[in-house]
Amino acid sequence: MKFLCSTVLSGALVLPGLAFAEETINLTVASSHPLVIPWVGMIKSHFMARTDEILAQTGNYKIEWNEAFGGQLYKANATLDSVEQGITDIGWVFSFLEPAKLPMSQASSYAPFTTADAAVQLEVMSELFDTNAAFREEWEQYNLKVLGFTGTDSYDVYTKEPISGFADLAGMKLSAPGVLGNWLRGTGANAVDGALTTFYTDIQTGVSDGVLSLALGVLPAKIYEVAPHITRVDMGVAFSGAVAINRDSWDALPEEVQTAMVEAGKYYTVSHGQDLNDRHAAALAKMVELGAGQTPPVEITDMSEADRQAWVQAMPDIAKEWADGLEAKGTPARDFMRAYMEGVRKRGGTPVRAWDEEL
Repeated sequence: MKFLCSTVLSGALVLPGLAFAEETINLTVASSHPLVIPWVGMIKSHFMARTDEILAQTGNYKIEWNEAFGGQLYKANATLDSVEQGITDIGWVFSFLEPAKLPMSQASSYAPFTTADAAVQLEVMSELFDTNAAFREEWEQYNLKVLGFTGTDSYDVYTKEPISGFADLAGMKLSAPGVLGNWLRGTGANAVDGALTTFYTDIQTGVSDGVLSLALGVLPAKIYEVAPHITRVDMGVAFSGAVAINRDSWDALPEEVQTAMVEAGKYYTVSHGQDLNDRHAAALAKMVELGAGQTPPVEITDMSEADRQAWVQAMPDIAKEWADGLEAKGTPARDFMRAYMEGVRKRGGTPVRAWDEEL
């Protein structure tokens, strides 16, 4: 979707020969998920707002944002194509659902229990994007420019019926987004592909018995209403995608606007990572509060450390499977996984399972 520019005369007092020209740039910004989902809401409250704030310092340019959040233009399975093809100028690309096109972006999804610190993970992924040419090209080949990165808070299990421990997962149907279904391998549970926009209905209609999901997504989507039994597993965070702009739209922007968006994208990434960390526990507590009057009420049970270890060790070597498959196609996945996990360790993280040592 190409933007249009217009010139507007502004200023309370305009002296002859000193008229101030402000160029208005029309851009469409969209997502498959609604604004109540934190990382989508922050596109507006942080990325867009920060871009506007920077541009206002000179007054040379103003962006007229055409907002199409909440699946108005496309659904969760079309986020990459929609930015690539210019259906939207700017959009959130959901990498979980693009394992074939964005295979290196799935690294954290094949290394669960590595870190629960979202800010650390996004810092690592940002660094890798700057330093790893193959990772950067994986995104840029689709006619887009990455502006900011998104991740998740730590994953837990939300179910219709209570589970007492790891052994109870056997035979259950649990919804999970795309590649995160791999986190259920070895547990005896069956993964049902879905997204936050489908989880509620899937549980309500019996398609699944619950979800493997994140508190900051479950809370606004009200999934706790149909899956009131929360088992805290703390499986860690995952890289989930990026805010990106169509390359044709990007190339047509004035340099000042590009610079503003790059700065706003960095601000968005850092703010988003910290927000995920700050609000995870609060979101869980809020679900208990909101679900106190329903039947059954929302309850939280911590999975024992022994059961967490049983879960980790029961999983096949999914990191090696992922890396071997990509290496066979010429993608440097082993080095990328090692760099990812070393980046986490360098920042004080202690992975429960050393996936990189099993490659």
